[in-house]
Amino acid sequence: MSQGILMFKKSVAKKTIAITSVFIGLQLSACSEEKTAQSELILAQMTLEEKIGQVIQADIASVTPAEVKEYNLGSILNGGNSAPGGGKTAEWNEWLALADAIWLASTDTSDGGLGIPAIWGTDAVHGHNNLQTATIFPHNIGLGATRDTDLLERIGAVTAHEVRATGIDWVFAPTVAVARDYRWGRTYESYSENPKLVSDLGAALILGIQGKPGTDTYLGDKKTIATAKHFVGDGGTQYGIDKGDTIVTEQELRDIHAYPYKLAFQNDVQSVMASFSSVNGTKMHESKTYLTGLLRDEMNFNGFVIGDWNGHAEIPGCTATNCPDAFLAGVDMYMAPESWKGIYESLKSQVESGVVPMARLDEAVLRILQTKLNAGVFEAGLPSQRPETKQQSLGSDEHRAVAREAVRKSLVLLKNNNQTLPIKPETNVMVVGAAAKSMKHQTGGWTLSWQGNDNANDEFKTGETIYAGLKSAVTQIGGTINWSVDGSYEQKPDTAIIVFGEEPYAEFHGDRMDLIFEFEGDPNLNILKQLKAEGIPVVSVFISGRPLWVNSHINLSDAFVAAWLPGTEAGGIADVMIASSDSTPQYDFVGQLPFSWPVEANGQLIRKNDGSAFQYGYGLNYEDSLQLAALPVSDILQKPEEIFSGKILSKGKAVDPLEFYLG
Repeated sequence: MSQGILMFKKSVAKKTIAITSVFIGLQLSACSEEKTAQSELILAQMTLEEKIGQVIQADIASVTPAEVKEYNLGSILNGGNSAPGGGKTAEWNEWLALADAIWLASTDTSDGGLGIPAIWGTDAVHGHNNLQTATIFPHNIGLGATRDTDLLERIGAVTAHEVRATGIDWVFAPTVAVARDYRWGRTYESYSENPKLVSDLGAALILGIQGKPGTDTYLGDKKTIATAKHFVGDGGTQYGIDKGDTIVTEQELRDIHAYPYKLAFQNDVQSVMASFSSVNGTKMHESKTYLTGLLRDEMNFNGFVIGDWNGHAEIPGCTATNCPDAFLAGVDMYMAPESWKGIYESLKSQVESGVVPMARLDEAVLRILQTKLNAGVFEAGLPSQRPETKQQSLGSDEHRAVAREAVRKSLVLLKNNNQTLPIKPETNVMVVGAAAKSMKHQTGGWTLSWQGNDNANDEFKTGETIYAGLKSAVTQIGGTINWSVDGSYEQKPDTAIIVFGEEPYAEFHGDRMDLIFEFEGDPNLNILKQLKAEGIPVVSVFISGRPLWVNSHINLSDAFVAAWLPGTEAGGIADVMIASSDSTPQYDFVGQLPFSWPVEANGQLIRKNDGSAFQYGYGLNYEDSLQLAALPVSDILQKPEEIFSGKILSKGKAVDPLEFYLG
């Protein structure tokens, strides 16, 4: 076969746009060797300007379809606060219309260009979480508690399907960080403190998102490009500081933080995102040692590397619009949301002057083209005319059922004294706390917006609150249920369920100085004390993105459930906590702690089963009869140097007392 060039013909009817791809001397093939050859044929036809455009990604809030065409951009993204038209309330058809506009612009060959389709990336980190009608799953920390790789693969498949329904090609997931210090604001994006569990679950999600390599479903109609992130060491920064410095030996880096990437690469993940953080003082975006040496030469990754949000600008000596260092280190595509024009001009100048060798540019472009060929974007056609872009795919009953299953399996029962749970038929239940009726609390950050902290319930078009799920389940077995914001009541309840936890946050906004949830003056603690004094059995449902020091709250509760950030399908909580009509459990608790639960309030570097109130892997079920003794609380803040003896718990059983240093 001779030279190949892609030419896109467009014919426009009244309301129909027909797109056909004509390949001269070039046939698409499933064979990777042939696709490599095809990439090289395309590269040979490209101008310098087309090459530069391919290695740049712009945010939809800062670029127009016309500019995508003019600059030959290889990719766009929607950031956490970006949606078509601005704001966060864009409908499905608006997302799809923008996808069409970008595709038409990027494939326009009227000026003689090649018309290489741009790909759209999105942070679909717990479902298609920027869309109001999407299915929102528990955040990764909750999925870590399930330990269920089959479930994770199905979640990946649902996520990819719903993302493709809006015409988007690429998701920035999974996060395979191994969080080591819970003070990090991204702890909930980590599956576990255990690299093996992170590896297994992350790899399963990749299989769901992309499909199994070598099968007909691989990167098929209902699949998207996946991204393993953030390479490498993002979960190990000192003091849990986001974008901070991970101080480790080379062996620790490989054994802990790089470990999950091995299986991700075996499952043929197509892209890797570089980390904001540093390793031993060097920013990852400038580290050729790791982005090329470790990632490429040692671990044999053959996809392309995307930078993080202006991550190149954090390299000493670089700016948002000028940073050859990142590109030379191994970043193949700049994520330059609003600074993309400056990066375009500076990189073009650097290639022309020889600062960046043409060979390095060609290398990056080839990797991007190879991924686009693998994903079938050249022949996919106009997004709105693809068979998978159906509105009914979003938030479908089938998809929501998977999310509800995930919620059930993510719950970890820390305490169940006197068999307070499950709630039996004909019980008068009082549900306490604003969080019980708050979608934003149960979904957390990275939901509709970056921080997720200003979301109103009516902005969610699918799902139900924790209270709604409990109300449905309790009334079905003849019980009564009421809600109280502060624990006050007219008729004394048989059981109270208090729902409380962290406010939504994302990234560095969630960084903490310590692990204390709340202490003196916490209204939830005061409510618990009040209910305890009145002799009302209390079940606490704790909503959080990490384990926190809540010893006082646990002590005042008869039962305590770690519910993490369950997403939109909170009915899964009621499935486990509320009995069936014959008083037997509908579902048992199966969740196990993916992180050790801290006995220490001041924060610490996490080590499995070291200095924990509840060990990694702990989780009660309804067969356990453990009566949990009071956890230590006295003088913990006033005397942090105190050494005391206590019990740590493993899989529902108390083990020998150990001494913990609270310094």
